[in-house]
Amino acid sequence: MVQRIPTRTWLIGPPADAEWSRRRFLATSAGVLAGAGLVTHDVQANRSTKRPRVAAIFTSMTYRSHAHVILENFLEPYLFNGRRTDPGVEVVSFYSDQSPGGDMAPGVSQSYNIPIFKTIDAALCLGGKELAVDAVLSIGEHGSYQSNELSQVEYPRKRFFDEIVATMKRSRRFVPVFNDKHLSYRWDWAKEMYDTARELEIPFLAGSSVPLAERRPPLELPAGSEIEEAVSIHGGPLESYDFHGLELLQSMVESRKGGETGISRIEFLPGNELLQAAKDGRWSMALAVAAMADELGRKPDTILRVDGEPEGAPHALLVHYKDGLKATVLCVGQSSTRWNFACRLKGDSEIRSTAFNAGPWQNRCLFKALSHAIQHHFVQRRAPYPVERTLLVTGALEAAMRARQAVTRQCDTPHLEFAYAPSDFHAMREMGASWKIITEQMPQPDGIHKLGNNDG
Repeated sequence: MVQRIPTRTWLIGPPADAEWSRRRFLATSAGVLAGAGLVTHDVQANRSTKRPRVAAIFTSMTYRSHAHVILENFLEPYLFNGRRTDPGVEVVSFYSDQSPGGDMAPGVSQSYNIPIFKTIDAALCLGGKELAVDAVLSIGEHGSYQSNELSQVEYPRKRFFDEIVATMKRSRRFVPVFNDKHLSYRWDWAKEMYDTARELEIPFLAGSSVPLAERRPPLELPAGSEIEEAVSIHGGPLESYDFHGLELLQSMVESRKGGETGISRIEFLPGNELLQAAKDGRWSMALAVAAMADELGRKPDTILRVDGEPEGAPHALLVHYKDGLKATVLCVGQSSTRWNFACRLKGDSEIRSTAFNAGPWQNRCLFKALSHAIQHHFVQRRAPYPVERTLLVTGALEAAMRARQAVTRQCDTPHLEFAYAPSDFHAMREMGASWKIITEQMPQPDGIHKLGNNDG
């Protein structure tokens, strides 16, 4: 029997039209631009009403670290779907686990009058004895942490979560939490985090920025589609970008016919086995070629490397779902902005494919849509898409790293054979209008991006 993990399902309607020209955007007042209901936080209204107070807990803040590129969209208005968007929340405290060279935290703290506390508990209590914030932003990425035998960086996401929950328990008040990327490098810890959040009714959200990116060409898979096979492609490092590839895949297939039923087995294929495995029908080369063509504008000469990029070490994760769906996560080339997807539907010879556009400035602008989703989570006290997605991906990622070291190159995952209900997260996605205003020709700011200073 398939275990079903309950989730609150929240259906969101389609976003308002966000096709704004650059001239019209710059000439229109912030209040008018932000008037999009739930989709975009109203700048003026949020300044006159109570704003949730947020504690930001992070490993370290250096240039282009996750703490930098997420928090800049919490400290200043930013673009979402071409509209000037107020964060709708107030960051009132920092906790920084490390202070490396190039540390931005002290300067940002001074500029925005946000105190840095020495402990997570103090940051949540603003130096007092009781919880004094309304939400917690936990960013456990970057910094200097050891790697284990599975090539996983042991980021302290579980420690952060445990200390956050301890303060909530003592104060007998539970507030929304966002956990950046996967829940933990260990499945048992990830499941414990999830179970704790459910038990204490903590609104919990986690995951990747990539599923919220613009799709070029536009691709919508109707809910209930019968997907026969799918491929997700990234161009980044082992494990840290395999996470994004898995979460991108999961965000696209979770609403298939029959709903999500979980994953039964993961295989790891090194580059020298990829082509033979494709010939043997273990994964679809045609899907990979279509997905790469959407990004490159032409069919690639080979799936093992990309012209103009350094030689990499391609690999694949073969994902075997409980319901028979076959999927693959491929690492192709070396590009931090490569996010491609393709699938084939039952009874349809046409391949459905798209490339997820990160926007200008490498992948920095990906975090604008993610920040918007987090803020929505904090304000509404309800996750706009299920944390179970990230729980499943967390387990799949750990299994993939175990499969990589196994003699058989595979890992059975009966613990991941659980179901969950997807939700419509269309309103959280960037549709591309923002990249008509912020362009690649604009210089990337070194510090916090202040909308207007570099965009006019």
